[in-house]
Amino acid sequence: MNESSEKFSPAETKPSDSEQQTNLENTAIRELQKLRNSIDNLDAALVHILAERFRATQRVGHLKAEYSLPAGDPDREEEQIKRLRSLAVSADLDPEFAEQFLNFIISEVIKRHEKIARESTN
Repeated sequence: MNESSEKFSPAETKPSDSEQQTNLENTAIRELQKLRNSIDNLDAALVHILAERFRATQRVGHLKAEYSLPAGDPDREEEQIKRLRSLAVSADLDPEFAEQFLNFIISEVIKRHEKIARESTN
């Protein structure tokens, strides 16, 4: 082989703009899939944690029904909201969002406690 046949021209070694774009898109797609897999795992963990929380609050509901205690406990709820807001701030999560999320959970728990109380009196 002669020396000129061993050399590559710059056009042969440098990917075209469309190839570079395709490589970037493939890299982005792989990273997007990794992030989505992580989100899917976190969603599954959240569902399992919520299920465990509701099992615990169901036991609370049965105790409240047995001793004729009210379904809601505004003082406890206020403490929980303050605690969760503080946790949210330390976790760099919007405390308003955290409060709304907990308020939703609390309202569902109270509904379940009321149902347990109704069923225990029948």
